Amino acid sequence: MALLTCQDLSIGYDGHDIVHGLNFSVMPGDYLCIVGENGSGKSTLMKTILGLQAPLGGKILTGDGMRPNEIGYLPQQTVVQRDFPASVWEIVLSGCGNRTGLRPFYNKEEKRTAKDNIEKMGLTPYVRRCYRELSGGQQQRVLLARALCATKKMLLLDEPVSGLDPKVTAEMYDLIESLNKNDRITVIMISHDIEAAVKYADHVLHIGSTVFCGTKDEYVKSGAAKVFLKGGDTE
Repeated sequence: MALLTCQDLSIGYDGHDIVHGLNFSVMPGDYLCIVGENGSGKSTLMKTILGLQAPLGGKILTGDGMRPNEIGYLPQQTVVQRDFPASVWEIVLSGCGNRTGLRPFYNKEEKRTAKDNIEKMGLTPYVRRCYRELSGGQQQRVLLARALCATKKMLLLDEPVSGLDPKVTAEMYDLIESLNKNDRITVIMISHDIEAAVKYADHVLHIGSTVFCGTKDEYVKSGAAKVFLKGGDTE
């Protein structure tokens, strides 16, 4: 059963249609990379999947017992967010907020989940450090640990390596791949890096003037990929 299905989906903002008639499914364990031209609607699609904005038409369905609030989300960082004056522990633990309901506190299980994800991301030495004192790569791992606290099934990642140097970028991609392959977490990732998309993902969704969804091997052979793989701008 598909974890996520988009049926005849239309997305946009202020009533303006960016993409319409979008149909695709994401199965458990998939690693789907969303690519396309700048302004093609990649981030809008992700926000619509998360319920942060309403679709202009069509449906988004979740399956396998997954509720929309059980999707982990790593958004693009803004300059203001990079300077957020909270500790690593506080930020990661806040990812359990979808579990607390009306409780004004976190229970032992939620704190253990936060601790486990901090360890998984190699952040234990920084647990009491202020977030804004960390490097860009460390901050991204904090946000990834936070996203993992919200889910055991699906991660949505919006440009997770943006602004990182090549070494840290490779480390982040390896972390995401490990979560997908070893922890069996389904990954949906927006990327402007088409080379990384065809290296790590097993499926690609290309939106823009043309729309394609299929395996990465099918994508590489498709007309949608030709411009990007020859060095075109994929942002």
